[in-house]
Amino acid sequence: MSTTVSPKSTNARQGLNNMQSITSVRSRETNLFHINPNEGNTEEGLLAQIGYKQELQRTMSGLGCFGIAYSIMGLLPSIVTLMGTGLTAGPVGLVWGWFFSSLLILFGIGWPMAELASAVPSSGGMYLWTYIYAPESMRAALSYMVGFVNSFALCGSVCSITYGLAVQIMSCVYIAYDGNYNITTGATYGVFVGCIVLQLFCSCLTSRGISNLQTTSIVCNNVLIVIFFILLPVGTAKHGKFNDAKFIFGDFENLSPWSDGWAFLQYGFLPAAWTIGAFDSCVHMAEEVKNPVKNVPYGIVGSIAACGIVGTLVCIVIAACLPADDIDSIINTDSGQPLTQMIFNVLGKKWAIAFMSLVAFCQFLMGASVMVAISRQIWAFARDDGLPLSRVIKKVNERINVPVYATIASGIVSIVVGLLTLIGDGQASNALFALSVIGSYVAYSAPQILRMTVGKDKFTPGPFYAGLIKSNILNVMGVCYMALVFVLFCWPDSTPIDKDTMNYSVLLVLGTYLIAGIYYWVYKKRDYQGPKSNLTDAEYEELVIEGVENNHIDSIMEDAKASM
Repeated sequence: MSTTVSPKSTNARQGLNNMQSITSVRSRETNLFHINPNEGNTEEGLLAQIGYKQELQRTMSGLGCFGIAYSIMGLLPSIVTLMGTGLTAGPVGLVWGWFFSSLLILFGIGWPMAELASAVPSSGGMYLWTYIYAPESMRAALSYMVGFVNSFALCGSVCSITYGLAVQIMSCVYIAYDGNYNITTGATYGVFVGCIVLQLFCSCLTSRGISNLQTTSIVCNNVLIVIFFILLPVGTAKHGKFNDAKFIFGDFENLSPWSDGWAFLQYGFLPAAWTIGAFDSCVHMAEEVKNPVKNVPYGIVGSIAACGIVGTLVCIVIAACLPADDIDSIINTDSGQPLTQMIFNVLGKKWAIAFMSLVAFCQFLMGASVMVAISRQIWAFARDDGLPLSRVIKKVNERINVPVYATIASGIVSIVVGLLTLIGDGQASNALFALSVIGSYVAYSAPQILRMTVGKDKFTPGPFYAGLIKSNILNVMGVCYMALVFVLFCWPDSTPIDKDTMNYSVLLVLGTYLIAGIYYWVYKKRDYQGPKSNLTDAEYEELVIEGVENNHIDSIMEDAKASM
């Protein structure tokens, strides 16, 4: 009786020989990496291939991973915050801008990120991928810049979400006092700080508690959407009239000083670009998710698709219920919240306050979710000594297995960055919204570009992969879209351009890069050489070499049994 070994097993054994002759991220002796998501038989083994030991509790399910991104997007609260922006280009800008932008985000950004997450699932995410796929001469510097900017952009996400929450709370107060309340930037900032502190406490829950928080957020967001789909149409039917399909899908109103085409792009694309963001939160939770090579990619793509589809329906309902002859008064309402004003107009004060209170609660959960994500990003970056006070920030609380110091650091940075809201007449606060998007997009685009160019030979796809040709097409499409959005978010809203109308987003982003560059070249260049393994040689041999070896032996034995 003869035994035939399949080509698959032969390739597997050859892969093991290669692994034993080269190094992983944990070593600086060669430029080669052997990170193969298809080898090894445990999540801990794959994480060890990347160079890290398991420190956080891996208890989060695929639903929990999906939930953290879906919670951060907080569909209806986000649309409430930026509805006026979309309507600057009329119903066409709101509806079609959302639809096309969400498609580009799904296939151009989310899908390539999901492929990277399936190949190298680690909390480090973008800066780790940048290091792996970048040329040796610049990998440390590029990795540091991406890690720093990604961390700061996530702080911008916390600030923009929580500042939007503070504005919603103040709009409820404004309506409750029948407009006899003066909303000041100082009072709004005070509410913002209070919300940040509460979100910080929520972010210090255990991994299981955070997973439950995401489940709660999913339920609350979906219930809120159902209430919206009932409440606004019922109120409009009683006290107003519905717009026809021609108005919903074909009425373009340019309320900006720019050309029609540019106005559609600038105001139509931005609501979806900001709302459907921070889905890299799934990546930053990779070391707490079960079966991350599948669950993390599905969390990224699933959350984007869900928000894209449901968000389009929400925009259609809003366009159907708009007062067609007075859109400008809705956009420029004194309450600061166009949807609040719409509900107030058709249902009165009590319903408006009740609905916006639910919206505010869901937006609070959004902020707590992104606080969790940023704490993991900051913890991972500090683990590789990429931040000031890394020695303290990278410590994990041994009792609850949560990076508490990283969470506190993210809260403090968010409060400090939020001081920008006190500057100028709203332009500086608008820059926070821009920072959360364009800062993240720069971090997203770096590994995408490197993976399909100089690092293509290092990329070993995981279970989630579209194939070489389709994958490259999606990558190119995504990079082009992100470049466009970068310009859109930095474009001024009005003319003439002066200190009051200037869009300070570009200064904030360039300032972030300048700070990161100076800090790296002056202080961190000698300390930060890229991701640092925290495995001992014995742990690496046990988790990686022996794990893969046993897996390949099992594969050979299975082939032998099959041939008998």
